[in-house]
Amino acid sequence: MKYKIALFLLLIFMLNSCQDQNERRIAENKKEAKKKEIIFNNINKGWSFIDEPINEVSEQNEVSWSEWRDFLKELDGKPKKTIGAFQKKSSAIAKKAMALNNNIPAQFDQPQIKSRISILITKVKMMDLFIHLHKIPDEKVTFLIGEINKELVSLQRQMDKIVQKSKIPQEEGESDFLRMLDTARAIPNSGSVPPIQQNLPKVE
Repeated sequence: MKYKIALFLLLIFMLNSCQDQNERRIAENKKEAKKKEIIFNNINKGWSFIDEPINEVSEQNEVSWSEWRDFLKELDGKPKKTIGAFQKKSSAIAKKAMALNNNIPAQFDQPQIKSRISILITKVKMMDLFIHLHKIPDEKVTFLIGEINKELVSLQRQMDKIVQKSKIPQEEGESDFLRMLDTARAIPNSGSVPPIQQNLPKVE
């Protein structure tokens, strides 16, 4: 009889213990879901890219430079419903950003443009890295979105600056002066002394 009572009490204890664990698990799941909801809402609120050209030069590049057009197009549109949708979109943006190194128009194939593209790519890749972490630092993701927008503006302004500078007429003789400065076009120095002309008059 005592054995049955002890077994009964042990069974009740185990049931209560399981129930407590289930309640604790449910509470933790609710807490985790609440955290994810806050992260989603923060990223959803901060997810706003400059996906339209800010000047005429950038607008013209959309036509002639397919990688630039594809990148801006990928920035357009906001994912919905899940953080997974934002992660997928972020990866697509990073892929299009990397392609900006390809087929840069000759006019913009300059260090000033390449350096800005490099910075833009770095910040896009950082955003993509953070948004794929197990514990997403939403503040860093939204901060980087703002930084990416700044780099987009800087890149497009530099494009415009290059075009405007090319329209300034050169002063007379400036092109010749620039050619003289170009060491690749300079007359090679053979190091030899020119021969003395034979018919020079002799000094008595």
